[in-house]
Amino acid sequence: MAIILHIDTATDYAGVCLSKDGELIAKEEDTNQKNHASFLQTAIQSVFQKSNHTLASIDAVAVTGGPGSYTGIRVGLSSAKGICYALNKPLIILNTLQVMAASALETIKEKNLVADDHFIIYPMIDARRMEVFGGMYNQNLLSIGQTNSLIIDDSFFNGLNKTEPILFCGNGSFKINQAQINSKQQIINSQHTVNHMIALAENAFSNQGFANLAYAEPFYVKEFYNTQQLALKSEKIL
Repeated sequence: MAIILHIDTATDYAGVCLSKDGELIAKEEDTNQKNHASFLQTAIQSVFQKSNHTLASIDAVAVTGGPGSYTGIRVGLSSAKGICYALNKPLIILNTLQVMAASALETIKEKNLVADDHFIIYPMIDARRMEVFGGMYNQNLLSIGQTNSLIIDDSFFNGLNKTEPILFCGNGSFKINQAQINSKQQIINSQHTVNHMIALAENAFSNQGFANLAYAEPFYVKEFYNTQQLALKSEKIL
């Protein structure tokens, strides 16, 4: 068990919390994606003030490393790495989709949404137009497929298992038309919070699932394009 600082700025939601022995002890949240960079440092200070702990007392930092917002991922991961470098603490990087799946699993159990013992949770993050970042997880939150960039069209649904229950969640799932899914598939309204990182991070800490600080990079799924750099290149060509 450990004291872990959790940072999530990968989507339109942002949260920072501190946990001790798997229990939440302080939390700050923000839902304005444009404020994530300015929110983060004050939120970190606030959770330590609320908890009467110091930054030096933590045993690790956990962060959502993607997929999600390019800017949000960089903000969270760079701050987490900076803290770990300064304090010589281990870094835990969680897949944003797994954290979303943990939230969905909580909703599924609370509302008794599935009668079957086996089911698939399919979290999706809006990636503009009809594209999403998505991945499949089983009822134990283990990944059963790669995290991919997907187009929500008929071919996507034709490739899904028709007999096993599939529960779609996340803001990308709002792009699904009810007419596209069968009786074994449903869209659930669940919103992940930084709280849903705690159990996953504790498990990673116990198993020493730490990232390499020197080589840890954001998990963008798609290649990141810097529009300013592209503009400069275009000017040089002209």
